[in-house]
Amino acid sequence: MARVLYLGGLGRSGTTLVERLLGELPSVCSLGEIVHLWQRDIRDDERCGCGARFSACTFWKRVGEHAFGHWGNVDVERVHALRGTVERTRHIPRLAGAQLPPAQRADVREYASFYAKVYAAAAAVSGARVVVDSSKHSALAHVLRWADDVDLRVVHVVRDARGVAYSWTKTVARPESDGSAEMTRYSPGRSALLWNAHNAAFGLLARRGVPVRRIRYEQFLTDPRAALRELAEYAGVAVTEADLAFLGDGYADLRVGHSAAGNPMRFSIGRLPLRRDDAWVRALPRGQRRLVGAVCAPMLRAYGYPLNPAAVPQEA
Repeated sequence: MARVLYLGGLGRSGTTLVERLLGELPSVCSLGEIVHLWQRDIRDDERCGCGARFSACTFWKRVGEHAFGHWGNVDVERVHALRGTVERTRHIPRLAGAQLPPAQRADVREYASFYAKVYAAAAAVSGARVVVDSSKHSALAHVLRWADDVDLRVVHVVRDARGVAYSWTKTVARPESDGSAEMTRYSPGRSALLWNAHNAAFGLLARRGVPVRRIRYEQFLTDPRAALRELAEYAGVAVTEADLAFLGDGYADLRVGHSAAGNPMRFSIGRLPLRRDDAWVRALPRGQRRLVGAVCAPMLRAYGYPLNPAAVPQEA
């Protein structure tokens, strides 16, 4: 049974950075957003975090052979069909229940089995005790709860909704597509609604008995060394001071990784600055800032965020 550290939350919340830093720890293997592996990698042959095409990456070749005999043996159409049937936000209330109708339970477990095979194979190929999936999707986390062969531990990554909203307005190219595509963009109002829904879904997951550790992205960056120690303990991985030597004062030295999909940061190698990004305080128009603050006010308060932007600590 693979031990999986699942990074959840709404996109643009800092999960890719958390994943990259976790991947530097011993006995941890970061896989990227496995929810996109079936289309972007197996079908579209986009680039792995190492820079090679998915089909040419030695690591993922070995994972495919171990999990399925060959990636060509994966019925991608079946995966897509199952995803449409069970992995939707609207299905979360039913997935979060104590029981599922037999037919739906069979579909949920079949869909989860594709992920379980990838996790187990990646652990075997890498020799890691823990694999990290930064898929983020709350519905997928609820699906994995029903898998018998996944030791699921969730890290719920939260970032100030106004910072998330500002990030979703930016135009960001997808390097893995060689400039042919951009990352999705949302309006501040749309991202505010999604922020509420996805974060609430992870709170519901915790109430169903799944181990969930919530971290605030801004707090993580304040002391990444201490934060990684806590996450390693949560994952059941022992780390020493030497294991954290890749962290410096305001930076991290990153090795080549094999993230299957995700934010462009997954391609970063070498010295990466670690700093808070509170540009939204100045750059997000006041009307949009107030809209997001009003829509997300109850949960912002619950997570400890000040509603007044003037009270948000500024980067030095």
